[in-house]
Amino acid sequence: MTQEVVIVVGLSILSFISGMLGLGVAFAAIPFLGLFMNDLVHQVQPLSLTLNGITAMFATMGFARSGYIDWNKAFVLAVVCTISAPAGSLLAQHIPQTTIWGIYFVAVAYLAYRLFKPVKGESQEQPRFLLALVLAVPISILSGLLGVGPGFLLMPTLILVGFEPKMAAGINAFAVTPPSFSALAPHLYTAQFDMGLTGWCILVGVIFSYLGAKITSLYVPDQRLKQLFGVLIVVMTLYKVTTLLR
Repeated sequence: MTQEVVIVVGLSILSFISGMLGLGVAFAAIPFLGLFMNDLVHQVQPLSLTLNGITAMFATMGFARSGYIDWNKAFVLAVVCTISAPAGSLLAQHIPQTTIWGIYFVAVAYLAYRLFKPVKGESQEQPRFLLALVLAVPISILSGLLGVGPGFLLMPTLILVGFEPKMAAGINAFAVTPPSFSALAPHLYTAQFDMGLTGWCILVGVIFSYLGAKITSLYVPDQRLKQLFGVLIVVMTLYKVTTLLR
């Protein structure tokens, strides 16, 4: 099996899972593509951000058909994230790649801890949308720096401020679509795309992200969705850590 086939098959699986979570695929694609591509800023991040915007867009369609999007809140979040994300991408051009990986691992560890930590009265709280809106600015800058789009940070933030996981996933899927492309813009002049591979990755991303969102909206319980997110980011990150230590 050639390397290109392995990448396409792997991204098919990751797109399906990220579609289930309403994230866009970049948060998982970053460590996965890093196994095959040496240049984080010019190869991995541009491809990941491209796929992130496309998979998030089709995940949005899946959640929207089941009524799991608050469009007003999603639109406001999308505007804030879109304006903020390019700042992080610009910083990524001037920060050492080892520093960027370090930030990624710290962010994942914190989110995993918060997702698995019980929160008293979580289901009774009214969602604190204003707090989520304020946090969206640093989240978008940090995620632009990491090249993952804001979804992998914003989705658990929405859960932690009181949104039910399926509603958080639906809002997140729409909110992160435009900033994924705005974060991509600073990379375009220096990006190194394999157009054939990119085309196949986009195709499988479209199909499997939509299927993942539809299955979640119909069949996956809220608590299971929250746990699935936590497990996935831990597994992907531990895998990347082992490859860096070899």
